[in-house]
Amino acid sequence: MNSKIWLSSPHMGGEELNFVNEAFAANWIAPLGPNVDGFEAELSGITGVKHVAALSSGTAALHLALILAGVGREDEVICQSMTFSASANPIMYVGALPVFVDSEKDTWNMDPALLEDAILDRIKQGKKPKAIIVVHLYGMPAKMDEILTIARKYEIALIEDAAEALGSSYKGTACGAFGDYGILSFNGNKIITTSGGGALISNDENAVKHARFLATQARDNAPHYQHSHVGYNYRMSNICAGIGRGQLKVLDERVKQRRANKAYYSEVLGPLPGVSFLEEVEGSFSNFWLTTLVIDPTVSKGVTREQIRLALDADNIESRPLWKPMHLQPVFTGAPAYVNGNSESLFNTGLCLPSGSNLTRADLERVTNIVTNLFD
Repeated sequence: MNSKIWLSSPHMGGEELNFVNEAFAANWIAPLGPNVDGFEAELSGITGVKHVAALSSGTAALHLALILAGVGREDEVICQSMTFSASANPIMYVGALPVFVDSEKDTWNMDPALLEDAILDRIKQGKKPKAIIVVHLYGMPAKMDEILTIARKYEIALIEDAAEALGSSYKGTACGAFGDYGILSFNGNKIITTSGGGALISNDENAVKHARFLATQARDNAPHYQHSHVGYNYRMSNICAGIGRGQLKVLDERVKQRRANKAYYSEVLGPLPGVSFLEEVEGSFSNFWLTTLVIDPTVSKGVTREQIRLALDADNIESRPLWKPMHLQPVFTGAPAYVNGNSESLFNTGLCLPSGSNLTRADLERVTNIVTNLFD
């Protein structure tokens, strides 16, 4: 069998071990420590956001962001429907109700017009949403000017899920830096990794201080263990942060490599009938964390997304359908949803291609040869 080509595998830069070895030498193995402090400061410099809390996952960051936004039981939170379930699950953690909003066609992210429709309808029903979770899908910036204007107009907290978008920007500002709170992820498949981890970013110093407090079991300032709030074990370890510090040194290179993958796929597969790619709109800079295509079977000589996926799988190449929208997920049956059909259509016709920054030219050619052969 041919060697495995993964969808998005970790790619070490070489300097990670230096930071990890320093932690071992100093016996800073437990959570927190110099690498955590350094990682937070470096993320602040990269994103332009003043305050950062390094956490155990992006999901933990979303959970804390909802708490900081004052979301509680029986509240409602608007969430982008086309996303990974981790964007929506924390809404359930705090006992709130997710209200899903569909995508626009340009960026595949939350449709601003539909967002405002949803807000007005929820207000009409006596339930003004407490927060909005917008996602920068596959590293593609959402239409932040419009979304931010709407959030401010109705005075609703805005949470940016930039888990897939480190290194992406909109009109020169880093994704995650627009809202009241931003979320980053350093899971093993992300553009850089800490093995597992995430971060909450915000320009609100007190909010980030409170997030750190909650993330370290909400221990009160006392010589004994005393707790006046429910806390969580959400802080990042000094070892994981050391990996992250080494990874940050190659972030720009990783973005260039992912963008080069996208350029190659577009050049080779773009001319095929019925094949199109998610493209940047004016003002957007995408890290192209994953390269995604859509295929229209009515003009593709009958070739479907699933035929491509299965052909790649038969050659030991991992690909994946686009995210199944949250409003179609069994776990969220009955949740309010404001839909226009875009995310469902994308799910039915879209595919994520192997996009790792460690792919070789031979790997890319192997992928594209299999796809082009389906059209011959």
